Amino acid sequence: MDVKCPECQKVFEIPDERLKKYEKQIQFDCPACQKGLITIELDLRSTSVKVKRQASSSLSTALPAQPSSGTALKRIILRKMEDLPPMPQIVIKAREVMGDPNAGINDLVNLFEKDQSIVTKVLRLGNSAYYGVSGKIATVKHAAVLLGLKTLSEVITMAGISNLMGQELKGYGFDSGDLWRHSLAVGFGAQFLADRVKPGLANDAFVAGLIHDSGKIVLDEYVLERKDEVETFMAVGEHTFLDAERNLLGLDHSEIAGNICKKWIIPDSITQAIRWHHRPSHSDGNEMALFLHVADYFAKMSGMGTSINDLSYQMEGDAFESLGFQEEELDFLLVDVIESVQTIAEEFQDI
Repeated sequence: MDVKCPECQKVFEIPDERLKKYEKQIQFDCPACQKGLITIELDLRSTSVKVKRQASSSLSTALPAQPSSGTALKRIILRKMEDLPPMPQIVIKAREVMGDPNAGINDLVNLFEKDQSIVTKVLRLGNSAYYGVSGKIATVKHAAVLLGLKTLSEVITMAGISNLMGQELKGYGFDSGDLWRHSLAVGFGAQFLADRVKPGLANDAFVAGLIHDSGKIVLDEYVLERKDEVETFMAVGEHTFLDAERNLLGLDHSEIAGNICKKWIIPDSITQAIRWHHRPSHSDGNEMALFLHVADYFAKMSGMGTSINDLSYQMEGDAFESLGFQEEELDFLLVDVIESVQTIAEEFQDI
């Protein structure tokens, strides 16, 4: 017969001939987790058996299972990360093709012939008012010619990850689409900053902004499971939601996002920027981390795809000034970002 551990849910098969040795009851600790006590009561009048749930061998009454914590929880979260859908391979391959000096437009066209669903999104975005070529792009080849490969790379990345980043996150208080709008805001903000400080990083800064909060997708269920603890922690002192993650989960979403980048084969410069986007001073001089940090702050303060918990977020001292900007330039940056997000987000509403 089959019996299941009440704690880890692992199923064990026990040969019927072994049960014949016992008259009324069998009890044993789960061989897998060592926490669940499996109790089998044998009905001598029939071959049926029953498994009673008990929280542990030391308790006579069942208690509700408590969420894992500490090192055990961290291991669970890191394992759970493997369940995250991979970055669409067409996005990775497209970036490789566009980064290859020996590759041509035909190589890109041939790649997209294998995935018409993403082609539809690419053409829709490419024809959006944001890029100024409305209605002129009919094929991926036209897009490459009219937009240029760098801009096309942005469009491909947005099209490839929009569904993943557009989901509802109840633990963080995000409605469907909130995280996506915030990701767009940080992507455009980081790109605009890079354009003015180090143009060569602009494209990568945009990509980094789009996926900088991907770790929240993995952590959301654990945050939701501990929502009362999070609220209690946040109510004492001047803690941020990031502090709550570290205190209650043992890691934060930026650490998870760094691991996700490795899973998605994202270049190390982008990975490190995302890993340290909340603490760019720890990034060993990664300029992109600073772009993300400042853009993230502005996006949160402007309310673009954020929750009320983000109002406590603080920018590192002198972060904005270290980029060489004046205070009055902030207004122009925010206007550009807001307009860009609104235009692009509208294009995804019915795709």
